[in-house]
Amino acid sequence: MKNFSIRDNAQKREQQEKGWIRKPEADERLKLHDQDGVIYFTFPALDGMGLVKHAFSTRLGGVSRGQFATMNFSFTRGDDPECVRENYRIMADVLGVSAERMVLSHQTHTTNVRVVREGDMGKGITRERDYRDVDGLVTNLADVTLVTFFADCVPLYLIDPVHRAIGLSHSGWRGTVCRMGKATLEVMRQEYGTCAEDVIAAIGPSICQDCYEVGEEVVREFSETFAPDDQKRIFYQKKNGKYQLNLWEANRVVFQEAGVLPQNIHVTDICTRCNPQRLFSHRAQGEKRGNLAAFLCLKS
Repeated sequence: MKNFSIRDNAQKREQQEKGWIRKPEADERLKLHDQDGVIYFTFPALDGMGLVKHAFSTRLGGVSRGQFATMNFSFTRGDDPECVRENYRIMADVLGVSAERMVLSHQTHTTNVRVVREGDMGKGITRERDYRDVDGLVTNLADVTLVTFFADCVPLYLIDPVHRAIGLSHSGWRGTVCRMGKATLEVMRQEYGTCAEDVIAAIGPSICQDCYEVGEEVVREFSETFAPDDQKRIFYQKKNGKYQLNLWEANRVVFQEAGVLPQNIHVTDICTRCNPQRLFSHRAQGEKRGNLAAFLCLKS
């Protein structure tokens, strides 16, 4: 009987994985979950800590329709707000957290980081946000879920197991050039005494280098702010004069510059642009789309 159970579980995993494109050169294989039809990813390294609940959503498992189908977490792209709220409720149930204790960012490609306190509970879902231009959130409060949004940009998860503090940030190419990972760590240091050497960091699903063509104006920013040896790993020029940019590697460099140990940095193997039927991607769908979300909650 036990052998049948193992075989059934293997078949279920194979069915879940079918159709996903993963990057074989990545150093972290994300775990794919299917709970009551809600499909999401987690990092095994973060799961293994036993300290946090976390997820990166997919397009699958919600109630939104049309171009937002089905698990859209954005209130600002034209989706029915009641559908979006229901999507939050669904994800909260799946993660075993409270939607009323979620706190949402207000992203405008800054490196501004907000310290989330008890008075912020529900902001962005059940209450209006009284802040703008916030691309990162940090807290040391238990049972509070930080939420940031994505459709190709990079989610950054940070966990300080020593001081029991967490951070979750949005880092597009502008945020990466301006060192969003470092900025988030600095706020955690100021507020909670976090030491970068203690931090476990994860670079979540986002656009991969193979899919991310950029112009000279973008690469110039990276050339001015990253060391020559790092530039070789972050971008290369093609025959058409354009460049392929590696935001995963750039954010790894940012974390290491800030003092995070190399063995404590975990990088996704899932690209949003490679999987447009299952993940929202700005490069694939343009403006007619919803948003994915990253979730991070410190357990009590």
